[in-house]
Amino acid sequence: MARRKKSEEHENHERWLVSYADFITLLFAFFVVMYSISSVNEGKYRVLSDTLTDAFVTSAQSLDPIQIGEQARTTKPTAGEYAAPDPHDGDAAPDPEESNADQAQPPAPTLSEIAADIKGALSPLVDQDLVQVTETEQGIEVEMKSKMLFKSGSASLARDALKVIRDVARILRPLPNSIRVEGNTDNIPIKTLSFPSNWELSAARAASVVHLFTKLGMDPGRLSAIGFGEHRPIADNGTEEGRQKNRRVSIVIMAGKHSRKLGEVGKSSGG
Repeated sequence: MARRKKSEEHENHERWLVSYADFITLLFAFFVVMYSISSVNEGKYRVLSDTLTDAFVTSAQSLDPIQIGEQARTTKPTAGEYAAPDPHDGDAAPDPEESNADQAQPPAPTLSEIAADIKGALSPLVDQDLVQVTETEQGIEVEMKSKMLFKSGSASLARDALKVIRDVARILRPLPNSIRVEGNTDNIPIKTLSFPSNWELSAARAASVVHLFTKLGMDPGRLSAIGFGEHRPIADNGTEEGRQKNRRVSIVIMAGKHSRKLGEVGKSSGG
């Protein structure tokens, strides 16, 4: 009897799917690991950063071990951590904080010094008679011609005016004095949708300078904007030269006795 031939095994053409599935699984695991490595716990990072800063900066001479996590040491080192008591002196070394407090603070600049700084910063414009810096009873008045700050009938600061205001802000920013920005125009009427009269134009120009001051880091609580329109002329409006002088913006740095703190209005009335 003839022997039965063994049935031939069919070749499996889908075995590649097993390798492909394993590859996809490994690739997924790889990206999960990479993501977990790249993710930083911000809270733990801040704790570690503060701990290292406290250990290596404020406690450079301390022998205490570095604390990690919520047990990080937040107290400031005592005087003994900075210096040992002098054997020839019965008192221990003073607290560094008290020593710093006892150091004399630099005197605040006088109005004359402030005026001199502004004149120096704007000297080219002062020479061209575009800026005038004067000391008055109220303080220092920095008078700027409108033609160097704005286009005719506009309250948007010109590009060249930005550097001028920035130079002034750099000097005034650290001072405590109140600052008043006053806008003035000539007596030629204006009537547009934006500015129905010279009141609105002068006030908008003063406000533009105030807004730029705040963007340059000055405290808004120190600033105020006032529009006088054509009602405070300093020259004759009958001539073009006089009208140019009347179109101006004045930055008034108030003297201490004329500065008014926020909230003082109404206190004296008792209501």
